[in-house]
Amino acid sequence: MKTNVIAITSVLLLLSLTGKAQTFQLREADSRTDAYFRGMSVVDDNVAWVSGSKGVVGRTINGGATWRFLQVKGHEKLEFRSLYAFDSLNAVIANAGSPAIILRTADGGRNWRSVFQNSHPDAFIDGVDFWNEKEGIFYGDAIEGSMLIIETKDGGLTWSEIPADLRPKLLEGEGSFAASGTNIRCIGNNTIIATGGKHSRVFVSSDKAKSWKIFQPPIIQGETMTGIFSIAFRNANRGVIVGGNYEIDSLAKDHILLTEDGGKTWKAPEVPTRGIREGAEYISDQVVIATGYPGIDISYDGGRTWKRFSDEKQFAVVRKARRGSLIVIAGGSGKLALITAQK
Repeated sequence: MKTNVIAITSVLLLLSLTGKAQTFQLREADSRTDAYFRGMSVVDDNVAWVSGSKGVVGRTINGGATWRFLQVKGHEKLEFRSLYAFDSLNAVIANAGSPAIILRTADGGRNWRSVFQNSHPDAFIDGVDFWNEKEGIFYGDAIEGSMLIIETKDGGLTWSEIPADLRPKLLEGEGSFAASGTNIRCIGNNTIIATGGKHSRVFVSSDKAKSWKIFQPPIIQGETMTGIFSIAFRNANRGVIVGGNYEIDSLAKDHILLTEDGGKTWKAPEVPTRGIREGAEYISDQVVIATGYPGIDISYDGGRTWKRFSDEKQFAVVRKARRGSLIVIAGGSGKLALITAQK
């Protein structure tokens, strides 16, 4: 079905890079679904996809002016929290839970075919990203102690599990949050994956997931619902991790950290976000957005200081176009919007 985008709020920000005032607008769409969106892939200024609960997948091909939503036939009860779109027709999705299923479409989501399945009771896919249009990985929670990593070399047509002895070992109580599909980032040949729970760590590979280094950021952890919920990297060295304690929304301590050396060392921002955040994204070299159930924050100095962007609740994931400037944000109760900068 088609929906019209309506403007609901805006905020005036000063961008230090240009020295010009810009008005950022949050323009929300009536998606006419109550699905909880946690998967998102924004291809360019025209094409974006979202996915979530109740087997729902949505797509725009005109920059968010209109959207179409459908339920994946035969999978109406699944939560598709991991999504990667190649273009307006081709995309892959994966559910959160066991059996873990990867589906691929080549006709804009009208039809899907299964390209991978793991029926192990511990199978749980947390996110996906690609190094290029052919090579990419899904990753997930541990199976018999080893992080689940599934790779493709043909644009998602076929998938295979990386052998367990080549995958990172996870600690007891360590998993990953499929909160926004952004606890994994592929940059060049580099791969960065974050975990959470009783242990929250950052895993970094410089050779397309063949070998790993492990770093321990001082983010809140130790409980089942604590740790890193999202990572965003401007390049292989400079990035931000956000998270918190999902059971205490108002907690604003040890929940956001910055790195300038690819995860080796971390520091807290001078002014943090206002609480737990589940999704983060660079929208320019210095402008970063972080969102979560309590609201949305923005930084225009690379993450060093954060300010309120909006008090709109339930937005879990924000993504910028891989090729272009389109920014989409989505979350619970079918919430879906664009973030636009007006000159």
